[in-house]
Amino acid sequence: MSEAWPTAITDIQPNRVAVRGYDIAELMGNVSFGAAVYLILRGELPSEAVGRLMDAIVVSSIDHGATPPSALSARTVASTGASLSQSVAAGIMSVNQHHGGAIENCARSLRAIVEAAEAGGHLAEVAAGHLDDLKVSGKRMSGFGHRIHSADPRTARLFELAEEAEVCGHYVAAARAVEVEFAAQGKNLPINVDGAIGAILCELGFEPELMNGLFMIARVPGLVAHVTEEKARMRPMRKIDPVNHSYDGPPARTMP
Repeated sequence: MSEAWPTAITDIQPNRVAVRGYDIAELMGNVSFGAAVYLILRGELPSEAVGRLMDAIVVSSIDHGATPPSALSARTVASTGASLSQSVAAGIMSVNQHHGGAIENCARSLRAIVEAAEAGGHLAEVAAGHLDDLKVSGKRMSGFGHRIHSADPRTARLFELAEEAEVCGHYVAAARAVEVEFAAQGKNLPINVDGAIGAILCELGFEPELMNGLFMIARVPGLVAHVTEEKARMRPMRKIDPVNHSYDGPPARTMP
């Protein structure tokens, strides 16, 4: 008999499922989805405040309309008659360096800035130097500015919840320093939702290579909705205009 290979994620036994040691039946109804995501990725349950923060991160990225590459890809494949799984998979395969990857890219930049500052540099000067280095190399700072939003409505809420969870530290400060430096250069490039998520996930100890995965987890429900709507409302094999569409869903409403 060959030696068993190890996994530390989930233990399956007759009549029992244990995720990171916790009975899944006990988690059900007692732990939110965001907290469960934190548990399975980090190995421990978060505090209640961090669990709320994780929920907010997932909700913030659940969808961003029909124009992102993932939604367009999922709808295009769905229009060919492909299955739900095939269509959603096409959307997920569109999440890469330039779509969804801004979270990871921003996190790597913030880590570099924080490490340089901790080595003795002044945070503002280090942030300015990092932007200069990116410019010289022909790269841009991810997580700042937005093609639609001049003030991303999700950013302030995420930082508010991060304050409540007491996780606003060096990485959030680094993001703020970059934002200030952009403003000093006359560029209106405020922190967007990807930058906020990247900074917060760094504060929570997530490695950058996991961050695209969190974006995928968050975006799947939106992709399922887009594929379902495409199949129900649109003709097959249509030419999908990435810009010319209109919203006809419920009008603005508030939480009960």
